[in-house]
Amino acid sequence: MRLATLVEPGDPERLATGFRFTEGPVWMPDGYLLFSDIPADRIYRWRPDADHDARSGRPEQSSGSSGSGGSSAPGRSDRPAATAGHVELWREPTGNANGLATDGQSRVVACEQGKRRVSRIEADGTRAVLADRYQGKRLNSPNDVVVKSDGSVYFTDPPYGITPGESSSVRAEQEQPCNGLYRIRTDRTVELLVDDFDRPNGLAFSPDESLLYVGDSPRRHVRAFAVDAGGGLTDSRIFAAMDHPQPGAPDGMKVDVEGHLYVAGATGVWVFEPTGTCLGVIVTPERPTNCAWGDADRRSLYITARPSLYRIRVSVPGAPVAPGVPLSPGAGNRVTWGTRQQRRDQWTRTRSRYATDSETSCRSTSRCSG
Repeated sequence: MRLATLVEPGDPERLATGFRFTEGPVWMPDGYLLFSDIPADRIYRWRPDADHDARSGRPEQSSGSSGSGGSSAPGRSDRPAATAGHVELWREPTGNANGLATDGQSRVVACEQGKRRVSRIEADGTRAVLADRYQGKRLNSPNDVVVKSDGSVYFTDPPYGITPGESSSVRAEQEQPCNGLYRIRTDRTVELLVDDFDRPNGLAFSPDESLLYVGDSPRRHVRAFAVDAGGGLTDSRIFAAMDHPQPGAPDGMKVDVEGHLYVAGATGVWVFEPTGTCLGVIVTPERPTNCAWGDADRRSLYITARPSLYRIRVSVPGAPVAPGVPLSPGAGNRVTWGTRQQRRDQWTRTRSRYATDSETSCRSTSRCSG
């Protein structure tokens, strides 16, 4: 298989720009994309033209604690611009939110890098803290997050938010002895799953949730873990190497319904077969940080790339981010995952189509190479 069979012809389309450091894209059931601007302490909403009020030609405005709609805060002169669709402020402040996800009720789960916690935005707009400590000590700075179909929350906790760098100007004490991968159980207890990362970053489940992929940025590789029946992790292995002479390391990631893994990294978004073989790189004009599936058919890949937001169309739909939740209004759009065994059987059939088991390094910068 070649990358050209997965990605439609053309370059990524820039949708909006003028941000400081974008991250955490997530598509919402009502047909819009949310994404973070970490140092600006904001979450923005991008919507296609069709989602706007035809009477006024302007974004629909609303107020309230949820932060939906609205405009820039008084006294703030920075105003990002949309080159396609419309972009508007959705929530501020955010605790310097980084990675975002949705749960089975379409509530936004956020890694608040500045507040050093994982939170959830409830239906009424209030914020519930899911985790801010482990064994009595503050978390480092939660970075990225995924929600499993059983409602448990997995997140990475590197120290980027307490170390001055691109997305943070803060220096604070690190209380945790490791940069860990954690799980928040449905009863809100916090469990440390893996403690031997350098700096864990993006993460994603395979379509049947039998594997969890996690990037380790300084080591420039992606690890894969087997997920046992209780949600624990075993059988760690290096899934793919992402070393490259250009700046960039494994960051946010997503999988499609056939198990291809899309990972933000040096020069663009790297695409891997379920075996770890690299198919090529979707080259982006600016270094990407994360990606998300969107639109009603889940065949648009939205890419956050530091000051900008991009989109490119693909041929294989993305895996649902919240099983059982409609991706857009109206009938016929409900995602049906089936039972865990049915998902496992389907993905096993998909993996059997790939003949190689090799782990490879993808060094090409051609969008359709491989």
